[in-house]
Amino acid sequence: MSWYFILVKICACSFIFSHIKFLAMPEFDTSHVKNIVLLGHAGSGKTTLAECMLYEAGIITRRGSIAERNTTGDYHELEQERGNSIFSKLLHTKWRGYKINIIDTPGYDDFVGEVISALRVADTGVMLLNAVMGVEVGTDIIWEYTEQFKTPMIFAVNKLDDDNADFDKTIREAKSHFGSKVVMVQYPRQIGAGFHEVIDVLNMVMYKFKEGGGKPDKLPIPDDEKSRADELHKELIEAIASNDEGLMEKYFDKGELDEDEMKVGLKKAMINHDLFPVFCISAERNMGSGRLMGYIDNVCPSANEMPPQKTKRGEDLPCDANGPACIFIYKTISEPHVGELSFFKVYSGTIKVGMELENETTGVTEKINQLYLVEGNKRTSTNELVAGDIGATLKLKNTHVNNTLHAKGKNYELPSIEFPPYNMTVAIETLKKGEEEKLSQALHQLKEEDPTLLVEVSSELKQTLIHCQGDMHLAVAKWKIEHNFKLEVKFVKPKIAYRETIRKAADSSYRHKKQSGGAGQFGEVFMRIEPWYEGMPEPSDLNVRGRDTYDLDWGGKLVFYNCIVGGAIDARFLPSILKGVMEKMQNGPLTGSYARDIRVCVYDGKMHPVDSNDISFKIAGLQAFRQAFQQADPQILEPIYHVEVLCPDDLTGAVMGDLQSRRAIVEGIDSEGHFQKVIARVPLAEMEGYSSSLRSITQGRAKFKMRFEAYEPVPFDLQRRLIDEYSKTAKEEFA
Repeated sequence: MSWYFILVKICACSFIFSHIKFLAMPEFDTSHVKNIVLLGHAGSGKTTLAECMLYEAGIITRRGSIAERNTTGDYHELEQERGNSIFSKLLHTKWRGYKINIIDTPGYDDFVGEVISALRVADTGVMLLNAVMGVEVGTDIIWEYTEQFKTPMIFAVNKLDDDNADFDKTIREAKSHFGSKVVMVQYPRQIGAGFHEVIDVLNMVMYKFKEGGGKPDKLPIPDDEKSRADELHKELIEAIASNDEGLMEKYFDKGELDEDEMKVGLKKAMINHDLFPVFCISAERNMGSGRLMGYIDNVCPSANEMPPQKTKRGEDLPCDANGPACIFIYKTISEPHVGELSFFKVYSGTIKVGMELENETTGVTEKINQLYLVEGNKRTSTNELVAGDIGATLKLKNTHVNNTLHAKGKNYELPSIEFPPYNMTVAIETLKKGEEEKLSQALHQLKEEDPTLLVEVSSELKQTLIHCQGDMHLAVAKWKIEHNFKLEVKFVKPKIAYRETIRKAADSSYRHKKQSGGAGQFGEVFMRIEPWYEGMPEPSDLNVRGRDTYDLDWGGKLVFYNCIVGGAIDARFLPSILKGVMEKMQNGPLTGSYARDIRVCVYDGKMHPVDSNDISFKIAGLQAFRQAFQQADPQILEPIYHVEVLCPDDLTGAVMGDLQSRRAIVEGIDSEGHFQKVIARVPLAEMEGYSSSLRSITQGRAKFKMRFEAYEPVPFDLQRRLIDEYSKTAKEEFA
C-alpha cells in the first residue's frame, strides 16, 4: 500500500474520531447555561411570557394562548380547565449561543410549594408586575422567598398595552416595597393600546415594535425623550458604580462607564442582591421578550458565577463540570403508564446515562437510565447534562424531593427545601366502603409529588386528615384522586382536638367489688385531683411518699402522688391505679377528648388479701378519677390559632368583620408596604372554609397564614353543647 493511501486513511480516521468526540460533548458548557424562574401574582402573564420566549427562540412555531388552552407550559388538563397555572413547568430555549432553562410557576399562594422548589434551583428570578394592578399581595409573598434564597432578580412590567396601565405608579410601588435597589433599565414611551416603543437606558436606544411584536427596530432616542433617558442612564450608572469600588473610580475618572463595564457591574450587583433592573414588556403582543432574553444571556449569572453551594456540613461545592457528580431532586411527578419523573439540578460534575449515584439520604444506589431535556409535557433524550443544568430522569428506585445523589465515595448532602406550614385542614373519606387501602396509596402518591400537602391518620380524631395551603390546593388534590386513581371521595369537617381540664380541687372514692364464683375482684381508692400549674406547692395536708411527673404526648402534664399511709394499699397496686387514671385522661369524661394539667393524689384505700389484683385497682382508679373530675369544675379547652391576614387597605374593614364573626380577637393592625396586616387570635373550630371566604371577600387580593398558639377555655354555651352532643354517643364505663 502506498504512503498516499495510508496517509488518507489516517486523516479520515482522525476526522471521524474528532467528530465522534465533538458529538459526545454537551451542546452547552456550564458558563452558557442560564436558569431562570418566572414569578408573579396570578394573572401577571408568566405563562404568556414563557410562550413568547419559546417562540422568539424558534423552539415553537406558533404562540399558544391561555384563552385557547394551547400553551406549552399549561398543558395539564386541570390547568386548561381552570385557566391558570397550577404546577411549575420546566422549559428551555436556545438563544444566541446560550441555553436558558425556564421554570414557569403558578401565581396563587395555594401552590407556593411549586414556587419555592423552583427558586431553590434557579439562578435568576424574573418577577412580573401587572402594570394595571401594580405590586400585589402575591408579589410580596413571593418576594419573601427570593430574599431567603438571595436570588438575583429582574422586574418585568407587563401589560403596558392595557388601557388602565400605569407604569409610573407600578415603579413607585416597587420602590416602596423593595427599596431603592429597583432601577430602571427601560421605560415605555407610551402606555395603553398604543404601546409599541421602549426606551432602553442601558444601551441608550429606542426599540420600536411592529403591530405583531417580535424583533423591534433599533432607533436613536427621540429628542423629546433624551433628557429623561439621560437622567435615568446617569441614575443607572451611579447605582452600578456604588456597588463596586473599581467601577466607582472609573466613573469618577471618566464621568461615564462603557456598556461592558455596566454589564459587569450589573451582574455583580445582581449576584449580591444589590440591584433589581426593570424591563418593559407586553407578553400578550410579544413585545420585549427578545431584549429580556438578551439581558439574561449577557448579564444574568450562570450557576458557576454564583457563590458555591453549601453542603449541610458547611463545605463549598463549586459548580464545576469536571468535579464529582452531584445532583439535587427538587420536584417529582407521576405520569400515567410511565412512572415517576424526577426533576433535578446538576450542582457538580457531568451526569451521563448509565452512571450510578448514591442517595445520601436513603443510602440506595441509583442508576441513571435516562436523561431528558424537558419542554412542558415533551421530553427529549440526551446523553449528558453538565454542572449548572436542569433536567429530569425516570424510575429512580427510592429517591424523593430534597434528596441528594452523588458520586460513590462522596458524602455530599445539600440543604433541603423548607416548605411553609399548612393553612387548612379537612378530613377525607371514600364514598364506597372497602376502598380505604386504595385511598391510602393515592394519598401517599400525592404527598410524594407535593411536599406542601400533608396526610395524617389521627388516632385521636379517628379521621384521615389532609393539611394543605387552601381550597384551590385541596381542589387539585381531589381532582387527582378522582381522575388518576378512579376513587370517589368526599371532604368532611375535621373534628376539633379539644382538651379537658379542671378548675378546682375535688375528692372522691370508688370501691370496685365483683364476685362471680371463684376468685373475685376488690379494690377501693381514695383520690384527690387538683388543677396543676408550674411551681404549685406540695400538698400540705397529705403525707407525700412519692411523686412522678408525666409529660403527656398531647400536651400538658399529669403529676401523680403516692400519699398512702399505713399500707392501706400495697405499693404494687399503684401502677394499676395510674394506668386507670391515664386511660381516663386519654378519653376525657366530658367529650372523650384528652385531659391535661392535673395533679392526682392517692391517699387512702382498701384491699382484700385474696380478691385484690391489678384489674381491680385499675377500674377503681379510673372510676374514682372520673367522679372527681366531674366535681372539680371541669373545663373544655379549644385550640386557638394565631392568624395574619395581608390585604389592601380598602379591604381591612371587611376582613376584620369576617374574623370577628368567627369569634376572633383582633390584636392589631400593622402596615406592610401598601398593605395592611390584620393580626388575630381565632378558634380553630371557626376557621372552616376561611380560605374560600377570604378569597371571595377580597377577590383574591388577600393572603393569610396561621399557626397554633395555645389551648384556651371554650365559652360556657359551647361547652354545654359539646357535652350534650358527646353524651348521646358516649358509652358509660361499668364495673
